[in-house]
Amino acid sequence: MSSSTALFNSHKKLDAKIVDFHGWLMPIHYKGVVAEHNAVRTKAGLFDVSHMGEFLVFGELVESFLNKIVTNDLRKIRDNQCMYTPMCREDGTIIDDLIVYKHNPTHFMLVVNASNISKDFSWIEDRMKDYLKDDGSKVALEHLSLRNVSDSTSLLALQGPKSEQILSKINTEIKNIRRFHFEEDFMLNDFKVLVSRTGYTGEDGFEIYVNNEYVVELWDKILEVGGEYGVEPIGLGARDTLRLEAALMLYGNDIDDKTTPFNAGLDWTVKLDKENFIGCDSLIKQKTNGLKKILVGFAMVGKGIPREKYKIKFDGKDIGEVTSGTHSPTLQKGIGLGYVPVEYSEVGQTIDIEIRDKPVCATVCAIPFYKK
Repeated sequence: MSSSTALFNSHKKLDAKIVDFHGWLMPIHYKGVVAEHNAVRTKAGLFDVSHMGEFLVFGELVESFLNKIVTNDLRKIRDNQCMYTPMCREDGTIIDDLIVYKHNPTHFMLVVNASNISKDFSWIEDRMKDYLKDDGSKVALEHLSLRNVSDSTSLLALQGPKSEQILSKINTEIKNIRRFHFEEDFMLNDFKVLVSRTGYTGEDGFEIYVNNEYVVELWDKILEVGGEYGVEPIGLGARDTLRLEAALMLYGNDIDDKTTPFNAGLDWTVKLDKENFIGCDSLIKQKTNGLKKILVGFAMVGKGIPREKYKIKFDGKDIGEVTSGTHSPTLQKGIGLGYVPVEYSEVGQTIDIEIRDKPVCATVCAIPFYKK
């Protein structure tokens, strides 16, 4: 049975087309994907992404524990700062990609993908049970604890070049939040929220974590004050085209438990020089031995729209498949991502995408496709 967010009735009132997305009833679009995509690129758009998961991790050992289970180095961020990082198994394959929020050295929040909430929580909990202190003794619960607050937390994303101006109509202090930083207990519409300057669109914007009981009022308020700036409610359809133009990974498509961060071109998120973390040995081995396949971006030369699982070909033979593909409203052409053998990954390389049983020409190109 599908779940719904606290904004479900709000979406219905706006005549959204509702679909099942990983067990959640979510708006796919309101006025149409292209119109909503363009609204975010030129003005602002408001997303309900409350299906995402939030875990709170506490304790005097929390920073060292989390640094053990993610590939990036959490020691590089300060209080009220965020970091993007994969979380890997021992073999280096990706369990999930997270945004880690550091409140302080003993309090962190992890934001995980909706489809991975149960899997991630169980995996982290199991690692926590096995975690040892430097002296080899087991960690007591008061030194390390994990809470899943996903069911009580709603998440709004306001994205686009007018986002700061819109939220400034509610609280002028929003301008003080820098990219990949956040403020806890930030006042919006007379109640406290957590606001971060983050997003999944390639545009400037904010993500707002709010208790379920206040989210409808806040959703309505942002749409009201943002009216003069052209803000629109945005569905998951435009969220996907926006993130793909910005070449932001989608778990289950572009990264999964069969790929490593190096395969996905996420080398910058893997800090092999920090203390041993889960997957470190395997990733060092992969880096030493070299990659066999790598994620590339491509743009269509011939007519056609690439879609997930379409075959990628070279000289008539299969060399990979599309992981994400769409018609780019910004670039006005078909674009996509897919894994190919390293020898076909150079920018400018000609490949074919099989569309309706016919090879259609495309070229490997630099990503992101769109950069603000």
